Amino acid sequence: MKVCVVGGGPAGMMLGFLLARAGIEVAVLEKHKDFLRDFRGDTVHPSTSELMFELGLLKDFLARHHNVVRQVGACIEGEDVVMADFTHLPVKCPFVALMPQWDFLDFLAEHARKLPAFHLHMETEATGLIEEGGRIVGVQAKSKDGPVEFRTDLVVGADGRRSTIRSSAGLQVAETESPMDVLWIRVSRHKDDPPDTLGRISTGSFLVMINRTTYWQCAFLIKKGTIDAVHARGLPSFHQDLLKVAPFLGKRVEELDDWDKVKLLTVTVDRLSTWHRPGLLCIGDSAHAMSPIGGVGINLAIQDAVAASNLLTEPLQKGTLNEGDLAKVQKRREWPTKMTQGMQVFIQNHVVKRVLKDPSPIEIPLFFKLLKRFPILRRIPARLIGIGFRAEHVQTTATN
Repeated sequence: MKVCVVGGGPAGMMLGFLLARAGIEVAVLEKHKDFLRDFRGDTVHPSTSELMFELGLLKDFLARHHNVVRQVGACIEGEDVVMADFTHLPVKCPFVALMPQWDFLDFLAEHARKLPAFHLHMETEATGLIEEGGRIVGVQAKSKDGPVEFRTDLVVGADGRRSTIRSSAGLQVAETESPMDVLWIRVSRHKDDPPDTLGRISTGSFLVMINRTTYWQCAFLIKKGTIDAVHARGLPSFHQDLLKVAPFLGKRVEELDDWDKVKLLTVTVDRLSTWHRPGLLCIGDSAHAMSPIGGVGINLAIQDAVAASNLLTEPLQKGTLNEGDLAKVQKRREWPTKMTQGMQVFIQNHVVKRVLKDPSPIEIPLFFKLLKRFPILRRIPARLIGIGFRAEHVQTTATN
């Protein structure tokens, strides 16, 4: 086996597909029996749709059920502001596609399984690395049939922000303090509800509502580390917090009748100082955990996978892969990662922190006022969210 990718999320599945498409034997390890996990990011941004076009998969991708978001707005103290307009982006799909992540991963897996070099191992959890002579040469794992080893030329850690691979490799993580955590919830949606995906800000509360046709997938922001206090106040108090920022929900907040329906996402923004060791590379959240702001984490991870495929396919094919090749991936992707995280941290510290700290009504920030007065400015956040700081394009050739 040439490559073992640990983690069947967006980065891992995309890299596995691209490498196998180029004829490189690759095993992707996914510890769960399926991709069905609730409250995962559902946003497929224009940069990712563009990759689907380059791979000849766009028609099939768009045939899957999805919602289309052409503009992203906010309701600040009752005033609506359009923040980003994707319709002007120079791409085949100038919109954000909302598709449950398990559907997107199933889509990638379906096409990857058609490639003879692709091997997906479900219910196979990496437990450690195999190291010989200072080089990583494989992965130790446990499957439903017992312990198993994968000996490879390259191990790729794509197993998320709680990465077993980066921990086992002893890679150093630099973390940036975040002022918030997120409570993920689901509330039914009525036909006469507001149609757009909105951030709603009102008197100390911040709620993001994603239109999933029959329900709202919501992210309610709370101060970092205050989940115990939220629980102590009780569900009726939490319902009132929701109604304060989204009063049109009415009695639907009572659908949240158990704390099990309120999932905590501990927000972490971090980045590895070095993404690699001999025989090992980390990408996606394993290399850089992102804030949920902008929903860009999935698409940044996919961009990492494309860059890794572009830079590593030839040395893998020739059998000349060395750590210098892995360093090229970090060099390529570190700048857009830093820029994206910097943007997220700025918004966290200058908008979110201000809202959560002060329960008094917030004044609309100057930039939002400018967006409302000069619609052309909406193209700036649309490009940053929809395409990012460095868009990758598929440069490898399919061998079959």
